[in-house]
Amino acid sequence: MVIAMTGKIEKSIFIALVLLSCGLMFTACIKSETNSTPPSSEQVKASPQVSPLTGFEKDLQYVRNGQYTYVWVFSRKDGKPLDKDDAAYLRKNAPQVVDWVTTDEKKKVIGGTNFNLEEGNLNLLRKRFVAEDYSGK
Repeated sequence: MVIAMTGKIEKSIFIALVLLSCGLMFTACIKSETNSTPPSSEQVKASPQVSPLTGFEKDLQYVRNGQYTYVWVFSRKDGKPLDKDDAAYLRKNAPQVVDWVTTDEKKKVIGGTNFNLEEGNLNLLRKRFVAEDYSGK
């Protein structure tokens, strides 16, 4: 009788394991709602790729971040790099400029100021340099 009962218990355990296994397989095959729905175009918004700034653009942005009213770019008329005499001339004749940033392989210098250089020595500076107004651009 013990043997007969042991057989029934083993058979019951076997059936229970088979049913449990089948149940687990069915639940594993059911897709969840969070994974089955592809994201709509409203949900995913592609952010535009920002191209990296060049050396000049980066330096110009640096000066603009100083929140100056006037931003000027000076370069030599012959296109050569600025030397220390050029730098001294700019500082002497535009003392109101707060920030000077040399850029483009020392061929340009960007100046930031809250003073209108046109009321100062801008005409004198234009005799020696190409002066470009980047204020508000």
